[in-house]
Amino acid sequence: MVKGRSLLIGAKISAVIIILLLLIGNMGTFEVAAMSETPAQTLSFSGRPDAITIDTLKNLKELERTPVVFFHDRHTIALEKKNKDCTNCHLSENDRMSPMFMRHEDSNQETVMNIYHNNCIGCHSKMLKADEKTGPIVCGECHRKKYMVISSRAPMGFDRSLHYRHYLAQKEKCEACHHEYDQENKKLVYAEGKEGTCRYCHKKNTEEINNEKRISMRLASHLSCIDCHLKTTAKNMFAGPVTCGGCHDLEAQKNIEKLDKVPRIKRKQPDIVLIKTGDQKDLEPTMYRVPFGHKAHEGYNDTCRECHHADLQSCIGCHTLKGSEEGKYIKLNEAMHLLGTKQSCMGCHETNLNNKACAGCHAFMEKGRKQDEAACMKCHMAPPKKSTGVLYQSGERRLARMIPEIWQSIFGNTSQDMDIPKKVVIRALENEFEPVELEHLKIINYLKKHIDDSKLASYFHPVEASLCQGCHHNSPASATPPKCGSCHGKPFNEKNLAMPGLKGAYHRQCMGCHDQMGIEKPDKLDCAGCHIEKKQQIKEGSPDKTASQAENKPTKIKG
Repeated sequence: MVKGRSLLIGAKISAVIIILLLLIGNMGTFEVAAMSETPAQTLSFSGRPDAITIDTLKNLKELERTPVVFFHDRHTIALEKKNKDCTNCHLSENDRMSPMFMRHEDSNQETVMNIYHNNCIGCHSKMLKADEKTGPIVCGECHRKKYMVISSRAPMGFDRSLHYRHYLAQKEKCEACHHEYDQENKKLVYAEGKEGTCRYCHKKNTEEINNEKRISMRLASHLSCIDCHLKTTAKNMFAGPVTCGGCHDLEAQKNIEKLDKVPRIKRKQPDIVLIKTGDQKDLEPTMYRVPFGHKAHEGYNDTCRECHHADLQSCIGCHTLKGSEEGKYIKLNEAMHLLGTKQSCMGCHETNLNNKACAGCHAFMEKGRKQDEAACMKCHMAPPKKSTGVLYQSGERRLARMIPEIWQSIFGNTSQDMDIPKKVVIRALENEFEPVELEHLKIINYLKKHIDDSKLASYFHPVEASLCQGCHHNSPASATPPKCGSCHGKPFNEKNLAMPGLKGAYHRQCMGCHDQMGIEKPDKLDCAGCHIEKKQQIKEGSPDKTASQAENKPTKIKG
């Protein structure tokens, strides 16, 4: 009976699992949308980029019903079929279309609610009377309690290529997009030479700007970009998209034309600067000042905001030695050296270590280990003010002009007179396998090629000896590093689990490097790819001779 009951319970569980799988499979056909800017429960893994949540009333009072999911592009297409456009739902003021539905501002809860109900339900009711396909007119069909779904809307960026295309389209008139607010005259004005990204003023969330009388980045971009695109299209000229999917669909974003060569943005920015503190004279820095190749770094970023995240002033304008309110009390040292964030110098450099060309060595190096002074001097190369150093005596401006030659001397010295062995024979497992011939020089040249292809890597690996540290990771840069067995001599060290025995060290380092760098051969599961197994030794004769050696010896025939 017990066995029969168990089988029955098992059958019921299997049936439930099958039903759930069928339901999940059918959910893939549902249309999905965003309930808000925050993630929500989902009915499907697919989505629409035009899904908009109508939850405006939450800023005026607590919502009484579930927010409404609205598919914007579906309505745009329906209006186009009737020769109608955006002005059917969006009002215009001062020759500019409002991004809000049938209004310019949110006055009070009742007024906004009536605007939606009267216009949406009114339009649907007229279409229903005309026997046309239309949307819902009943409260519960719009405010669906269990319609918790997601959107596939992807954020729309504005990289250097797209910026330059707009710069040409506007005939080099930056004032078409860039403006500042004149507090005295209470109006927007163009400040030549002070152009910055829109996000410096228009924040991401409305909550950040409620007390500053400025609109969010989302409203600002829709107000300006779509309005300009519509006006350009009306002139029978090529313009950007005006639908949600045209900007926020991932596939559409991939199809945006990218220019191969984009000139440097004209912002009167310096080519090279010396990073120093902005504090008073009695606060002397503890390290030498850092020359920074501003022009060189521009080529690696799509926007200035990746470094200048507050505005386009120097870092020391906000980040001081002691910290300031403007810099959110992040000290200058932290702003430059903090790991785990791309907004600091070392943090940004650290992200490059995940690249395949670098990860083979750096993935196995101790994280957060203390750097020696020589590593610090890679950046802090200029002598301090009180020093009698020749470079600094020439003055800051001359030093800045000399930096390219200093860097060139570093980049041009990537080799060193070292007696690098071509091959290294590893005999650690010779009782079981033939000795392994490691293509030592071939590995060095492979790593060196990847370093030579990267300016960043070339700067921090100026000599070949530094490449040795990829394998000899706890040894200083030297042409004669100690053997692996000097640290990994014991098979297992229970007091230091991070230090395996010699066999484990070889396999972790070699196979781990191949995995990190995407090197497929030899296969890590194929021991014979590196090791040739020894044949069984012959009992007769010398115990040191292998079977292969014995076979080559003439055999004596007795009698």
